[in-house]
Amino acid sequence: MNEEAIIISGKENIDRARLIALKGALRLEVVGMKNRGMSAYQIIKKELGFKGSKKSVLEQLTNYINTIQ
Repeated sequence: MNEEAIIISGKENIDRARLIALKGALRLEVVGMKNRGMSAYQIIKKELGFKGSKKSVLEQLTNYINTIQ
């Protein structure tokens, strides 16, 4: 297996990578995956102030990420 490291530097890039990771986690939650602790759904709603269902918040987050790129 070919393993390559990815280095993310700079506050803006780190924040963007975190949002993308939260988006992936929320996508899994939408299809039914569960986890311990705070869900990605809860984190996103708390930090970004989005409202609605998991699916709605996923759409809002996707649009938000697209606008900041």
